[in-house]
Amino acid sequence: MGLKPDHWIRKMALENRMIEPFEPGQVRNGVISYGVSSYGYDIRVADEYKIFTNVYSAIVDPKHFDPNSMVDFKGDVCVIPPNSFALARTMEYFRIPRNVLCVCLGKSTYARCGIIVNITPFEPSWAGYVTLEISNTTPLPAKIYSNEGIAQVLFFEADEECETSYADKKGKYQNQQSIVLPTL
Repeated sequence: MGLKPDHWIRKMALENRMIEPFEPGQVRNGVISYGVSSYGYDIRVADEYKIFTNVYSAIVDPKHFDPNSMVDFKGDVCVIPPNSFALARTMEYFRIPRNVLCVCLGKSTYARCGIIVNITPFEPSWAGYVTLEISNTTPLPAKIYSNEGIAQVLFFEADEECETSYADKKGKYQNQQSIVLPTL
């Protein structure tokens, strides 16, 4: 990277609009932390959720996903039912440079409560709001706090740009503006 990782993140965010809105420090007073960390960026969950429900007895099929298997929720705190799942999105919009790959991991504060955040890699030249996959692995209802930290993005910079980027492939999740359900 040449620069210290936290300086590199600030530089890329400001020069390339890589993360918007961008928090140049780490905010943690009374909230689950977000913003620049030592080697990454702690992202926030927005206040929009899609929570799995069994109301219509839908079958979860990634090739033919039935939107009736989820209910929409908007609010400051989302309660995910026991042993259930929700989709959400980040507050931050990302524009990943062609020579960068991002891996995202859940924050330990949530993991220690049995809440697992799974996010697929952000590929080179991908842009959009990130769809977050949040699992409540406990037998109890679990709270997710909107507008606070949910996961950490780690950035891997290559010495060269990739030959074929996500944008070049016309990826199906490019330029997401909201929570995006699975598509083929």
